[in-house]
Amino acid sequence: MKNKSLELMTVGGGCFWCIEAVFNEVKGVEKVVSGYTGGKVPGIPTYREVCSGLTGHAEVIQVSFDPDQISYEDLLVIFMTSHDPTTLNRQGADRGSQYRSVIYYHTEKQSEIANVVAKEIAPYYENPIVTEISPIGEFFVAEAAHQDYYANNSTQGYCTAVIDPKLAKLRKMHADKLKNVKV
Repeated sequence: MKNKSLELMTVGGGCFWCIEAVFNEVKGVEKVVSGYTGGKVPGIPTYREVCSGLTGHAEVIQVSFDPDQISYEDLLVIFMTSHDPTTLNRQGADRGSQYRSVIYYHTEKQSEIANVVAKEIAPYYENPIVTEISPIGEFFVAEAAHQDYYANNSTQGYCTAVIDPKLAKLRKMHADKLKNVKV
């Protein structure tokens, strides 16, 4: 087996459970980790602290992907169509800056690509894109209960009401980019 050179993408689009479930289905994605970044308080934040909205952190996922299988640009298009990038500090019923739409870039090239994708996708939305594009800060891995949340809790009410529709949309819009196409 050849040694893969993986790249990282870090994004937030509301609850990290939703975005994690989406990217776990995408071809070329090797690993998805839920966590927090973008805050200004010292120490390792907890879920409870981040949910308070007082730490400045966003709920995000960090995606390890194989750029030979899927491009950063394609991943961002999937991200921008898997949540509403036009609502400031809100996704559905989740409200607060911790649920902001954000792309944290790891390189200047990622910053350039993120800005291009945001401009290209803007005409498809009625309202302006409010997705923040910022350099990555320190990333904190969320507690174990938040990792693979959908895979471990798919029959839970939040999963069936909120995540299942997002996955159905993903499968319809991006079937050619998925590991296992489900209809």
